[in-house]
Amino acid sequence: MPPSRTAESLRARTRIFVPAQRGSAPSAAAADRAGGFWPRLLPLLALLTAATRMPSWVRPLWNPDEGFLATQARQLAAGGTLYGTVVDRKPPLLPWLYRGAFALFGDRSLWPLKAAALVAVLAGAVLLASLARRRWGDRAGVVAGVCYVLASVGLVPEDTQAATFEVFMLPWTVLAIWCADRGRWASAGLAVAGAVLTKQTGGAVLIPVLCMLWQSRSGPWALARLLSAAAVPTAAAALAWGPGRLLFWMATGSGSYASVDGALGYALGRALANFGLLTAGCLAALVALLHAARRRIRLSATADVWVWLGASAVAVTAGFQFFGHYFLQLTPPVALLAAAAFEHMRPRTVVTVIVLNALVTTGFLAWAWLFPRDELGHQQRLADVVSARTTSTEPVLLWGMHPEAYWFADRPPASRYLTAGFLTNFSGGRNGVRVGERYAMDGAWPYFREELSSDPPALVVDDSRGKPYGVAHIPTLRTFLARHYERAGTVDGAVLYVRSRS
Repeated sequence: MPPSRTAESLRARTRIFVPAQRGSAPSAAAADRAGGFWPRLLPLLALLTAATRMPSWVRPLWNPDEGFLATQARQLAAGGTLYGTVVDRKPPLLPWLYRGAFALFGDRSLWPLKAAALVAVLAGAVLLASLARRRWGDRAGVVAGVCYVLASVGLVPEDTQAATFEVFMLPWTVLAIWCADRGRWASAGLAVAGAVLTKQTGGAVLIPVLCMLWQSRSGPWALARLLSAAAVPTAAAALAWGPGRLLFWMATGSGSYASVDGALGYALGRALANFGLLTAGCLAALVALLHAARRRIRLSATADVWVWLGASAVAVTAGFQFFGHYFLQLTPPVALLAAAAFEHMRPRTVVTVIVLNALVTTGFLAWAWLFPRDELGHQQRLADVVSARTTSTEPVLLWGMHPEAYWFADRPPASRYLTAGFLTNFSGGRNGVRVGERYAMDGAWPYFREELSSDPPALVVDDSRGKPYGVAHIPTLRTFLARHYERAGTVDGAVLYVRSRS
């Protein structure tokens, strides 16, 4: 019996996934040549991805994360050191992707990153289609790819249209599963490393990959290849930027930020709201899975996919922030489960449900086109004032949570801390709880005081606008401004301070 038929027979008997051997796919290649599966599917996925990402092009940026990365990239271009003079609670890969894009195409627009985000979504869809087709056939491949693209915009637009961490992390996680599916353990390890170095929670994909390795009975040598391939790039990054620094900024320095003390109700409300939105965005998958559950249909070859979904859910929960873009990590395994469940539904029903999902997606896209521009307009007006009051080389301190104003104004930050969150623990998930100097990252205030004294900013902007991290609530900054600065006007509620003449 040919190897491919042996694998299929084993899957049918055990009802679990067993990775096929590398030489077992000539029949799929023959089917490609005969039926033109990929020549037909690739243009469809490309057009669908382009349509769902179209709103991303209508704004210079969508959220503060994009502004943060853009400002970081400029700092790196000016000679800054990552995790030294340029810091964030994130791994190094994406800041350097922004830096590379700016070096090639200029730093005045994010269009190269928007294009890269489109390619990232398309790559994830193609890999998922390949996975599903390998397990359940051509129709499953189409369903997995289409459902993934539709779900990729099923949240608040600023969470889905931005070219930020999850968008670039997800292709790595899908690639890890795709490689493990074919028994390519070293390649799977490299993909796991790519996910971790894009965003920490990408490492959750290692759990289903290990599950797949165990199911395949590939032995200790395969495990060694997987783990060593995952460890080498991560270790190289640690050596490049310093093991202590990398560990602090990626993990140990975020204790207060990750705590949910005093904000449990707010966090749960955010979690439920975003889960509800994503459920609507994944309508087709939900209908298919409910149909399978009602009929008590046991989905074949999905054990590892359920593990993947569970690990992704744990990753979404990590940190108890529950921002909408965190939930994107659930979409690849959900799309695969939809592909498996739709195999037990009539073709006409499948088409009807996916069309309904497309209509829901159209609603999300309409929301993106109509999404309010109030905050974006404020930051642009603020940046215009900052540019008018300073020269291109004078450092500026924007005391707020929107570092995009640094990028709009093209002014160097006076501190390595681009938002007040590092120094007060304020974030969108805290809503005023556990906010203040004593909740800052360890060692942040001594660094900040040294920065202010060694190279005082030409202009300070208190952009808190009534939030609990405002200058009035921060004694050290309030005292510094009282001694060395004077009030010089307001912009939409943001207060400007210039150096005192005396």
